[in-house]
Amino acid sequence: MTILFDLDGTLIDSTEAILESFHNSYAYYNEKLPDDEDIKALIGHPLDVMYRELGIKEDKVWDFVDKYKEHYRHISREKTIMLPRAIEAIELASKYFQLGVVTTKTGRYSQELLEHFNLFHYFDVLIGREHVKHPKPHAEPILKAIEALRCKGQKYWMIGDTRLDILSAKSANINSIAVLSGYDNYEQLSPYCEIIKRDVYEAVQYLIQSEIKQH
Repeated sequence: MTILFDLDGTLIDSTEAILESFHNSYAYYNEKLPDDEDIKALIGHPLDVMYRELGIKEDKVWDFVDKYKEHYRHISREKTIMLPRAIEAIELASKYFQLGVVTTKTGRYSQELLEHFNLFHYFDVLIGREHVKHPKPHAEPILKAIEALRCKGQKYWMIGDTRLDILSAKSANINSIAVLSGYDNYEQLSPYCEIIKRDVYEAVQYLIQSEIKQH
């Protein structure tokens, strides 16, 4: 069996780095900064989508994205932390399952963060924003991960903290577990996902127990 993990809000908390990078881009271009809660409500979407939703005009969106990334890459490791029990969850899951990461974050920065926490070696595939044309909630990121793993007939699960993760899993016709450690709450997740756990460790425990019962 393979578990595909989302990153922000599922394994890591980079909220401080994300907000600071947004603040920096708005200050650089002298645009009125949106409320932090409005920014946080969009975390999980690609950056260009976030800026559009926050009111940046189309002809300026990619300038803002570039300025964001320029700042983010300098501060991301310093201002990102692992979520509680996430390291334990990865280590536990690796004893039973094949692991991957599917994120709308830039793959390069995602790999650097996982290497920084000495966790990248646990994962057999990492699909980031630059690897797909259509990000989550489209099926493409998950299908690309499955294709890279070349494990036909394998059971796949997606674990994520937002509706984007769950909808992407449904579109790719794989199972999913939602976790409450990130940016969407129970009320937002429950219409889309039957299995909701407190955090990624509980989700991994659930999958291990399910596998044991089946065997």
